[in-house]
Amino acid sequence: MRILSIATLFPNPAKPSFGIFVGNQMRAVVADGAVDLTMVSPIGVPPWPLSRRKPYDALSALPEESDASGIAVHYPQFTLIPKLGGDSNPARIARAVLPLARRLHGEQPFDLVDAQFFFPDGPAAAIVARALGLPLTIKSRGADIHYWGKRPAALAQMLGAAQQAAGLLAVSEALRADMIALGMPEDRITVHYTGLDRERFHPVERGAARALVSAVPELGIWSQGPLIVTPGSLIPRKGQRLVIEALAQLPDVRLALAGVGEDERALRALAASLGVDERVHFLGQVGHDLLPHLLCAADVLVLPSASEGLANVWIEGLACGTPIVIPDIGGAREVVQDPSAGRLAQRTPAAIAEAVRDILADPPGQEQVSANVTRFSWGVNAANLVRFWRAVLDGDPLGQGPHVAVQDAPAAS
Repeated sequence: MRILSIATLFPNPAKPSFGIFVGNQMRAVVADGAVDLTMVSPIGVPPWPLSRRKPYDALSALPEESDASGIAVHYPQFTLIPKLGGDSNPARIARAVLPLARRLHGEQPFDLVDAQFFFPDGPAAAIVARALGLPLTIKSRGADIHYWGKRPAALAQMLGAAQQAAGLLAVSEALRADMIALGMPEDRITVHYTGLDRERFHPVERGAARALVSAVPELGIWSQGPLIVTPGSLIPRKGQRLVIEALAQLPDVRLALAGVGEDERALRALAASLGVDERVHFLGQVGHDLLPHLLCAADVLVLPSASEGLANVWIEGLACGTPIVIPDIGGAREVVQDPSAGRLAQRTPAAIAEAVRDILADPPGQEQVSANVTRFSWGVNAANLVRFWRAVLDGDPLGQGPHVAVQDAPAAS
């Protein structure tokens, strides 16, 4: 199969950790050997002179093609209008991608056009697929449905792309239900769970991991005391404010926030106002090599997001043997099926604090926690994605009639 896949969130030479989970998936697809993959990651750059400002200056200088992510990726640039033009991004992305897609299709025809996110990738890929006369598949991951699905202009484009698509993917059963509620065709939506780098994310004895991260200068984690880790961009949707407020009810517990974002100043001010600033450590962006050690060192991973499909970091934390505290959102119930995996808690400081106290009072063993995610791997994820594409081309996107999750068997390590 020759697949043209479009992903606006994908690693690039300027931001090697950007969309690393999509990069992991697509490297595994290439390694599977059944697909001739052409990966296109459109780069949004605002008009000059904004393009010469951070963070756009490095993006505007990206090469048209690079294999820095481990596979060959094309990086066509489209005009981005920051904060204002989100609803109209698909058309601009399609205009940037179409000349490249037509040229490559003319040299060696593609079988299918794929989008790795529902917005803006899905409607953009729909335009490209129509122009090339090819079938279309689209994957939804969470925020692309929960955020953009509330914007009428974006939703209209998403529903049009969904009706055009020969097959659709959702990262959880819960997200599939949300897609159906928006009006997407139920008989074309298959569940495709995320993957996991099992060589990178696995239990390391907590005391040893804690000693390691406390000795790493760029982390400088406290060596003693119960530790909560909250990974993710510092933005309101991720709910770090709730964790800081919960910390005020958890004496002696310390919190490490792993991520950067627009909310950092407000979060620092909140921690100071609550008198917990000496127990909150802002780590900044934690590299992918250090993240597994940080997760292993934590007693609890807390991520009270307002919305998720099925977050990769939930799976990564559990794989490291760290129980999680998350809201009952998206695919949470598909992951936290046993008390050893953690707790589902309401998005309130009191509920989060109670869940953390409960885990700290009787912590499960790391291997017991890790056993909750034995079915996840990037190899299985990639094989199921390839199987889905083949089924779409065979005219059976759900692969035997009634929908089934395409990652429902234990994964090989």
